[in-house]
Amino acid sequence: MFQNYSDEELSQILDKDVFHLIGTTADELHLECYVIGGYVRDIFLQRPSDDIDVVCIGAERPGILLAETLKKKIGRKANLSVFKNFGTAQLKVRGFDAEIEFVGARRESYQRNSRKPIIEDGTLEDDQNRRDFTINALAICLNKDRFGELVDPFEGLYDMEDGIIRTPLDPDVTFSDDPLRMMRCVRFATQLKFRIDDETFDALYRNRERIKIISGERIMTELNKILMCNEPSIGIVELERCGLLELILPEVSALQKTDVKNGRTHKNNFYHTLEVLDNVAKVTDSPLYLRWSALLHDIGKAKTKKWDNNLGWTFHNHNLVGERMVPDIFRRLKLPLDQQMKYVKKLVSLHMRPINIADDKVTDSAVRRLLSDAGDDIDDLMTLCEADITSKNSVRKKMFLENFRIVREKLADLKEKDYKRLLQPCIDGDEIMQIFGLEPGRVVGELKKIMKDAILDGIVPNEREALMEMLTDEAKKRGLM
Repeated sequence: MFQNYSDEELSQILDKDVFHLIGTTADELHLECYVIGGYVRDIFLQRPSDDIDVVCIGAERPGILLAETLKKKIGRKANLSVFKNFGTAQLKVRGFDAEIEFVGARRESYQRNSRKPIIEDGTLEDDQNRRDFTINALAICLNKDRFGELVDPFEGLYDMEDGIIRTPLDPDVTFSDDPLRMMRCVRFATQLKFRIDDETFDALYRNRERIKIISGERIMTELNKILMCNEPSIGIVELERCGLLELILPEVSALQKTDVKNGRTHKNNFYHTLEVLDNVAKVTDSPLYLRWSALLHDIGKAKTKKWDNNLGWTFHNHNLVGERMVPDIFRRLKLPLDQQMKYVKKLVSLHMRPINIADDKVTDSAVRRLLSDAGDDIDDLMTLCEADITSKNSVRKKMFLENFRIVREKLADLKEKDYKRLLQPCIDGDEIMQIFGLEPGRVVGELKKIMKDAILDGIVPNEREALMEMLTDEAKKRGLM
């Protein structure tokens, strides 16, 4: 929510010992200093912010000079980190819940094949010119004589009031110089629920191919921030509209295509996916990789789409195809290839199972199998599957949700009874090899599967005597004894 403030009101908002100390120290060093960027923006948008950027003008490496002088004044309560190669310094002050970064004002120029700028000392105007968006270019003076004075050369206040994302200078230059700003543009529009200015949006489209010089890690960071927004679909739609999604997540962009056969079309899987993603985002504290699972859960549909004269459009085994697509996406975007990737693969693979159970009579056997396969991720899987119920048929939707409630009750009952002990056979593969004199191989795996299936189907209890009797009978049939 935007709230305008006068300079006098801003001076009251910044009436904190640390800001006054920065200002008086800058005066002693004959430096100009301003708090600038996101911290200032968030004052007017009444959002919490704990990263403070202070830009300084008037000496060689003024940011480092000011930070080092402050450290001497504050003493042990301050922790200073200096980055000489970048001309910046960070200060953490005990009792002040924010990190302050000090940097000298600078102007930047870019080479076509790199987003790393050539940096020179500059004025406050130079520094504001290089900012990505007007709403991030506002500065408030901290010097004593001008404490609280706002410097807003690009009318960022009006853009905040109107809810617009716009670049300070020519957007084509802004995005071509540093293409990551295109991702940041969409991210800010999603976080703040702002509209991207028409001229700025057109430049996103014109410069979309420039995103190819940006590393997967940088793109991934911005995608993660978009996914963690309250309504992440806003960002995914904007990425699709400007052509960036096809370049960074073609698997999701491919879901946009719909086909018609004999007058019959299938639902738009792109917008269905976004509805599922937003449903997951509404769940309190839903984690990042559950949101990734929602975004990727149907990516196999573009590859499995087929027309059947009797059934119409089908997407058979799209969950299994989608599971196989996940690793390539994670590698390309430099997402973690460890447990997080396995988690997303599992949820993509299993996301149809609870729905299939809920579409029929909910049997104990089916629920036991589901819990055995999903393990500790069962609650997240159920959250994803409930979010996946986007049918406009209210009767069918009500039936699914009621059956999901029954599934959850059965799952809760199994978990109370220590499902891992109940469902994991008490005779393992090593013991099977020892009993029947077998070497590791296919037969051992088949015997283990027979045991587990019998337990999950409720044919035998997970008890040693019953399992040994069943294994013995099976071994005799196979001539193993």
